[in-house]
Amino acid sequence: MKKLVKVVVMVTPLLGVIGCGDGLHQPINETVKGGEVVVDFSAKEMKETLVAKKLVSNDTNVYGYKAYKIPYITTDEEGNEVKVSGLLVIPPKLHDKVSPYGGLSMVSDDHGTIFANKEAPTVIAANQSTPDGSAIFLTSLGGFATLQPDYIGFGDSSDHYHPFILKKSLANATVDFIKQVKIFAADNNIKLNDQLFLTGYSEGGYAAMATLKKIEDEQLTDLTVTMAAPMAGPYVMKGLADAVLNSTQIAIPSFMANVGYAYSKVYNQDIETVINEPYASKLPTLFNGSLIRTEIDPQLTHATTGATGLFTQTFVTDYKNNAENWFAKASTENNLHLWKPKTPLRLVHCKGDTVIPYSISQGTYRAMKQLNSSANVALVPVEETLGLPTLVNHGSCGALAYKVTTGMFAQVRKTTKGY
Repeated sequence: MKKLVKVVVMVTPLLGVIGCGDGLHQPINETVKGGEVVVDFSAKEMKETLVAKKLVSNDTNVYGYKAYKIPYITTDEEGNEVKVSGLLVIPPKLHDKVSPYGGLSMVSDDHGTIFANKEAPTVIAANQSTPDGSAIFLTSLGGFATLQPDYIGFGDSSDHYHPFILKKSLANATVDFIKQVKIFAADNNIKLNDQLFLTGYSEGGYAAMATLKKIEDEQLTDLTVTMAAPMAGPYVMKGLADAVLNSTQIAIPSFMANVGYAYSKVYNQDIETVINEPYASKLPTLFNGSLIRTEIDPQLTHATTGATGLFTQTFVTDYKNNAENWFAKASTENNLHLWKPKTPLRLVHCKGDTVIPYSISQGTYRAMKQLNSSANVALVPVEETLGLPTLVNHGSCGALAYKVTTGMFAQVRKTTKGY
């Protein structure tokens, strides 16, 4: 265990291309209370696979991957209860050795933007018997218990629309899952200590920030957070909306179309007043959980507005000129940068990100420091932290950001818990 921090910093596997499916099996004849085992991959098998792919060296500590699907109930943006699901992943090789430290430390890891239900953590685990890339970093190499909510709209709630980049329901889904995992662990003799870290990438970074704010605002003392490290999240939603609606082209139209779709539902607006035809009529099908992003984008347009644009000209004009515009108010309401966190907060972001610009994390950092100059908030530029010679964009930054974050969390755990 003494090598853990060093190993985490050195290992460089890529998210999404681990390919550990070879030799995996879904467990049989094992029952648990309040959930089910969906992947059980021994440390030996995982290490052999990772070494064979030259992703780790022979002297790397690899702790395995055991994943449980856990159903639970949360609340959506409208205040309705929704039956949802999440994935708990533990490192089986390490679990029995951490009793002197009170059990495993937890990391709540909110996943990034997905569109297809098959991309949700529990669905990947159940259908493919495959470890998720970020949990390999956090659990199999980092030694944490990793918690991954599917969010509303995926997994067990795939019949519900996904409240995309909406702080209330993303925070609810995460907080309620953390609470349910504690119950599940107690019922199934899984040892967890009181240490909780929060992270997530892209939409997951936004969700992690929303979760921290909810925990602090509501003074949820049973969920005290040790450190939060949201990664590349769109925390300044109003600023992001301004940038998009003042540009002529949209780099990834599925992202903003999904914002328009979800926000229209939550704020009771007709989608046809926001999104141009023929795109407005397509959105319920495009966002029903059957398609991935690369299948959605070609059915939309990169033009922002105008006769052939994604957004109606009336909507964009009113947004720019009317202080009472509903979307201006809604995006402001879902900002996450204007508050004073008490928890140590690290804003992890690649400086080369053009999808969710690094300036969003810079602006969030400045705003939080202006509100509380003594706040323990820091910017963590990924390229500088890792000594990279070139800047890295959003899609390639994920694995690197998880590498940095896992190392930070492991260092804090080593200092405070001793393992």
